[in-house]
Amino acid sequence: METRAVTRFIRISPRKVRLIMNELRGRKVEDAVNMLSFAPQKGAGMLKKLINSAASNAEQNSAIDVDSLYIKNIYADEGPILKRFRPRAQGRSTRIRKRTSHLTVVLDEKK
Repeated sequence: METRAVTRFIRISPRKVRLIMNELRGRKVEDAVNMLSFAPQKGAGMLKKLINSAASNAEQNSAIDVDSLYIKNIYADEGPILKRFRPRAQGRSTRIRKRTSHLTVVLDEKK
C-alpha cells in the first residue's frame, strides 16, 4: 500500500532538488533520511522533512510495516516563477527568475 506526501511552493529550483532526489530513488526510508542528514545542499533538509512526513503518514495506517518502507517514486515539478528585475548598465534591466518547486514523495512496502 502506497503513502505519499507533497510539499508545494518551495523556494528552490526543481533542477537543484532533482540532483539530490536521483540519489534517493529506490532506497529504504531509513537510509535516505540518514544520507540527507549529512548532505550539504539546501534541498536536503527540505527532502528530509518531506520523507519523514510521508513515513509518519504511513504510520497512521496500521496495515503498513514502517520498517519495510522504501522510496518508490520521488519527483520535483515546477511551481510558479517569481519574476524580479535587476538594473543593468545604460538604463537597461534584466529579468531574474526565482523558481519554485512542488515536491512529491511516494513510499511503498518492500514485499
